[in-house]
Parts: sequence; structure tokens; C-alpha cells
Amino acid sequence: MKLAFYAPMKSPRHPVPSGDRRMGRLLWTALEQAGFSPELASELRSFDGKGDQDFQLSMEEKGRKEAAVLIARWQDSPEDAPNGWFTYHVYHKAPDWIGPEVCRALEIPYFVAEASHAPKRAHGDWQIGYEAAATAISSAQVVFNMTRLDGECLKPLVSPENRLVLLPPFVDIDSFLENATPVDIEAAILKAGGRRGVINLLTVAMMRSGDKLMSYQQLGTALAHVTAEDWQLLVIGEGEKRPEVEEALAPIGDKAVYLGAMTPEALPAWYDFADLYVWPACGEAYGMAFLEAEGCGLPVVAGNIRGVPDVVMDGKTGLLTPPEDRVAFAAAVDKLLADAPLREKMGEAGQQFVRTERTLAKAAEILKTHIGGAI
Repeated sequence: MKLAFYAPMKSPRHPVPSGDRRMGRLLWTALEQAGFSPELASELRSFDGKGDQDFQLSMEEKGRKEAAVLIARWQDSPEDAPNGWFTYHVYHKAPDWIGPEVCRALEIPYFVAEASHAPKRAHGDWQIGYEAAATAISSAQVVFNMTRLDGECLKPLVSPENRLVLLPPFVDIDSFLENATPVDIEAAILKAGGRRGVINLLTVAMMRSGDKLMSYQQLGTALAHVTAEDWQLLVIGEGEKRPEVEEALAPIGDKAVYLGAMTPEALPAWYDFADLYVWPACGEAYGMAFLEAEGCGLPVVAGNIRGVPDVVMDGKTGLLTPPEDRVAFAAAVDKLLADAPLREKMGEAGQQFVRTERTLAKAAEILKTHIGGAI
């Protein structure tokens, strides 16, 4: 069965890597594994990060024009038309102006994954996008929420005619590890000014403004409270905010080791080498890197925020601390730095969790059941 695929936040073909693009590609693969044939319907990016209503109105106009073109094309050639439409990541900053229109005209079901609903945006700079996202979500035959928090927020939009289904965040850990490339880790650390023979904390994140920079800032102030001495923070990532990130991590001095950007194929070696993954997760929907780290046997310390509890099992695969509580974050790091057996136990639990509960196969089965049952 053919499925039109659309990601208004960021197309799976977008040139800039991110967790959002990664999950879009994973969903595409899961749909294929579930027996569907996804086809990219549009690369129109409706994302508005500034709350610009003129931009939102322009996106509405562009979206309706694209919808009209698709409707005409598929009405003229019904044999090429999709059996359903699947949109990934719909919310007030990235509404879907295309899918609902096409589905109404062609009388095909509309599916949404990773939708979110924030009533506080009903008025103000994102009101147009908020109303469009709410309308799209309400029209969906099935809404796949990827975190429990999103599920609770979406309930007011889910009518008896559609369904809310939990599709937890997942990774293709087998492919992630199979595609891994060897890395001369010691040479890379020494070249970056790091040290041998110490405990290695790791963080992997782009250096950009907004939530990423805020997380780096929280990380720097939190790690400054760590009492242990023989450790260093390996930082994998690059971006236009590199100077601000260095300033944010200045409180830990030369313990911050900047390794630059890396390909996904290089990451497994670093996850395997490190002793602890650390990230406050300010504003994170859930955090793909947490699942990758756990899948490689690396325990986690993270902020207990939004969807992070859906990917890090507190007390089992890592430790979660109250948002913005630097002292608690540092205490959690100290606890795991001092207890190698606990780190090992949590690392093993993380591997088990990802390899059994958060697999591509599990996601494909959920999609197959609920999409296949609606088409």
C-alpha cells in the first residue's frame, strides 16, 4: 500500500543532520518494514521558529497550492494515488497545510506521528500555526504519540472517530552498530588536548542557539559542582555557537575536550569508550542520543523533562534529575563516577531496554497494526 509521507518540520532529505531528521528517516524505514511503500509528497518546510504570522500565512498559501497540485495529479491518475497520508511531527511551529486537504479530496485516511498540542499557544505569535496543527491532528484517523506527556496533551483533540496510539521513540540499533567505523580514540583525545587514564563523560549535541545552547550552559554550571577529580568531558558536536558553548563549559576548565563534528558511523566507538553520557536535555522532545548511548551500553545522567523519561529509565538505565537543578545533576554524576559496578549494571540494562523494547521491528509492528487496520 502506498503512503504519502510528509515532514513539515524537516524533510528526511534535509541536508542538515538532527534528531528530527533521524527519526523521520527511521519512521520511513519502519513503514517499509511494515509492508507500506512511502513516497515523499512534499519538501515544503512550514517550520516557524520566530512566531512570524506573515510567514505562517505565506506557508498556508504555499501549502494549499501544493495540495491543489497533488489533488489534481492523483485525481487524473488514480492508479498512482496513495492509499493514505502519513505526516511526521506536527505542532504549532510546524503545521501541516497539505495532508488534510489532500485526504479530504481523495477520501483517504490521514495519519500523524509525533504530534504535540500546547494550549498556551492558542493566542499570540503562533496562533495561526496552533489552529492549523490542532485542525490537522483532530482530522487524523490515527495519532501516534511518541511520549506519554504528548499523549496526555493530545487527548482533548482525539475524538471517537480517531485513535491515540503510543509509538515510543526507537532506534535501529543493529544497523547503527553494523555501520560503525573504527576510530583511533586515544589519538583523537590527545590531539584535542585530553588526557589518558581518567573517567570519560560524553555528550553529543549540535552547537546551535536555543535549547541546545541552554543545555550546554546548564551542563557547564552543573559539572562545576562535581566533586570527583579524575574525569573529563568529551564533547562531540560543532556549529555556529561554538564560541558560546566554550564559554558555557568554561566553569570546568580544561576538563572540556572538544572533538568536533563526527559522522554517525563514528559515534558507536565513542559510546563504547565513554563511561557516562551526560546531557541536561533542556527542551528536548525525548533525545535520540540517549537511546543510541543506552544501546551501546552507556549509562545516562539527564534532566527529567518532557519525553526524556520515555527513553531513560530512571534508576535502571541512568539517573534523571529535576530540570535546571545543577546541584542534583552534579550529585547524580558523582554517584555514578564513584560506582563502577552501578555504571556497568545500568549500561547492561540500557542495552537490554533498547534491544528489546525500542527496536525498529517493534515500531514497524505498531505501524502495521494501526495503519493497516484503518486503510
